[in-house]
Amino acid sequence: MNTSANNAANSADNELRIAVIGAGPAGVYSSDIFLRQLNKLGEELGLGAKARIDLFEKLPVPFGLVRYGVAPDHPSIKFIASALEKTLDNPDIHLYCDVEFGKDVTLDDLLARYDAVLFATGAVKDKPLNLPGADLEGVYGAAKFVEWYDGYPTGAREWPLTAENVAVIGGGNVAMDVARELMRNADDLKAKTDIPDNVYEGIGKNKAKVLHLFIRRGVAQAKFSVQELREMEKLPGVQLIINEDDFDLDDETIEVAGKDKLTRQMVEELFAVREMAEDMEDDGDVDFEGNPADRKYYIHFNSAPTEILGEDGKVKAIRVERTETGADGKMHRTGEFTDYPVEAVYHAIGYKPAEAPGIAYDEHGAHLANANGDGRITTEAEGGEVRERLYATGWAKRGPVGLIGSTKSDALAIVTNMLEDLAKAAEGGRVAADRDPESIDRLLAERGIRPIDFAGWKKVDAFERAEGAKEGREHKKVIEPDQMRELALAE
Repeated sequence: MNTSANNAANSADNELRIAVIGAGPAGVYSSDIFLRQLNKLGEELGLGAKARIDLFEKLPVPFGLVRYGVAPDHPSIKFIASALEKTLDNPDIHLYCDVEFGKDVTLDDLLARYDAVLFATGAVKDKPLNLPGADLEGVYGAAKFVEWYDGYPTGAREWPLTAENVAVIGGGNVAMDVARELMRNADDLKAKTDIPDNVYEGIGKNKAKVLHLFIRRGVAQAKFSVQELREMEKLPGVQLIINEDDFDLDDETIEVAGKDKLTRQMVEELFAVREMAEDMEDDGDVDFEGNPADRKYYIHFNSAPTEILGEDGKVKAIRVERTETGADGKMHRTGEFTDYPVEAVYHAIGYKPAEAPGIAYDEHGAHLANANGDGRITTEAEGGEVRERLYATGWAKRGPVGLIGSTKSDALAIVTNMLEDLAKAAEGGRVAADRDPESIDRLLAERGIRPIDFAGWKKVDAFERAEGAKEGREHKKVIEPDQMRELALAE
């Protein structure tokens, strides 16, 4: 071997090796922050400044939640995706899409080749709706509906949008996304987003004319972002309708809400929604532009669904109990019930983050078991011992709460712990026995697995942009996994 080749081999051997499971925001941010913090602190910690990060993603394309978990009409999505893509375009980060942890590679495979393994696996399943009637035909979890309209590779390709009266249960951003898409005009959505043809055609046939959004607590306890509210305000052909009594807040509630900046902004925006709803009614049941509205969107606070009523196995109505919410956020039931005729019910009451083979799961917190929430994986949820070299971040660490900002702060905290542990380990953290950077590629090839790298993703992206351009759009999403593989792996 010549001198330059020797130097390259020595340099590769001296790199820290980190495996990250999941190429969504949590995984990509963590990879970026790890490299930045190592460059900043590595020499001082005795770790050096060089690392190789291999990012494993079970889907054929990266970006997870940003591509497949957020409504396509969020204007901020393309900016977030662009930032994530810039991070992936880093020679120290190696993307391995279409490689599933627990199936294509095992924990033992990774621990033999990497000094640490970080789980950033996100969430794909709904929390169950524990109400009588939840098993009726016409009751849907938000996750599956989101998969449909976001073109998830293994999601449904058709969706039954035959109900004229629809209920959505939930007081967070996902509930708002679901409600907004159910009230969307197909042509308006197509013009502004990357939705595929099947979603455009499906929404074009949507029969929904009346939608009820039920939120258990009060105006001051809602979990919407201001951005979600502003997007709700600008739905063509949709009249917003509120209950005036929901906005009769006492002084203590207003004082408590005012102490938190984000809560205060959200409440202020909700009062703007109230004024808009009043104007829409006064002007003759119109939408935000003053045009006649052909769809009605009711927003019910202090409303807790208690039962879904059926007939012949299908949804017929939803029974809702009026609640009261104190300034402390505690909810009290009143015993006052109202039945609303609906033919479909969507529940967005939270996700359940994915489990990982060989890793303990905290069912109560709905996340991978980790020590006091610090991201260090443990042998069991309660009182377990820390498992060396294993970590979790994002929803895999803390459960399905928080937005992109929370994911970034999470990543910094986990990376800090990882660097601290690596610095304490033998050989400056370099503990994996197999330090050949091509070892993982050989292993996957032996198993007949063809991973899709960053260059492969760029081919898919270029095709989507070209298809979108044909229709005057920025993007048009590819949804079939085999087509993604064909595009990405083409010579």
